[in-house]
Amino acid sequence: MPFPIKVCAVCSEEFELKPDKPGFANRCPECSIPESTGDSSTKQRMDADERKNASEANAARRQAMRELLYRKDS
Repeated sequence: MPFPIKVCAVCSEEFELKPDKPGFANRCPECSIPESTGDSSTKQRMDADERKNASEANAARRQAMRELLYRKDS
């Protein structure tokens, strides 16, 4: 039984869709390769002030959700 022929959504090349093909089913194997393999320089670094602000914002979100979920209707 032959493998189905698909057209890549990125480069418009035809390819055979084989079982256990890594990546997306609508992309050829060349286009399915991740662009940044192990490159950690794309991660955004945060300084102490940004971490503190994010922590406070998350705490405020948790408190608001807690109040919405567990408030008593009077």
